[in-house]
Amino acid sequence: MGSAAAPWKSLLLSALESNAQIKHSRFLHLATIGGNGRPSNRTVVFRGFEEGTDGIHIYTDSRSRKIEELKACPFAEKRAEAWSSISLKSRMQYLGPSPNLPYIAEQPAKEPVLDPCSGPVDAFCLLVLDPDQVDYLNLKSEERKLFKAIPCLGRETLWESERINP
Repeated sequence: MGSAAAPWKSLLLSALESNAQIKHSRFLHLATIGGNGRPSNRTVVFRGFEEGTDGIHIYTDSRSRKIEELKACPFAEKRAEAWSSISLKSRMQYLGPSPNLPYIAEQPAKEPVLDPCSGPVDAFCLLVLDPDQVDYLNLKSEERKLFKAIPCLGRETLWESERINP
């Protein structure tokens, strides 16, 4: 289900634009439930929206713990198709050691080689998260709105919003 103009998207894009000079303004938090039933939270980078939808793009390493946790979540989808939009330096990160393993001080004898024209490596993954609820908070204006998707069969998603206390 897509949405031509989800009302929360314009608020998010406006906030990103007004804070573009702040180095970490594109960071957000992604929480999942681990295999042990406990919450697991990490910081990720907002990369944009899936064209024509409300889907939020996040790039990640397919070997990371979050992928295993998201596989248990039927509302998550992963794709490996945004490879060409990232820098060569960012691509090289996916050739390094697997995330969440102990750090080994010795570096490989040879630097990994990556053909800039090749497709994505197996470790690269694009997460597309399709929100059904967005909690928008602007501390400067003390405005907080809760947006909830109203699914409509065969039609675009409609959104209802309610202003709530910050």
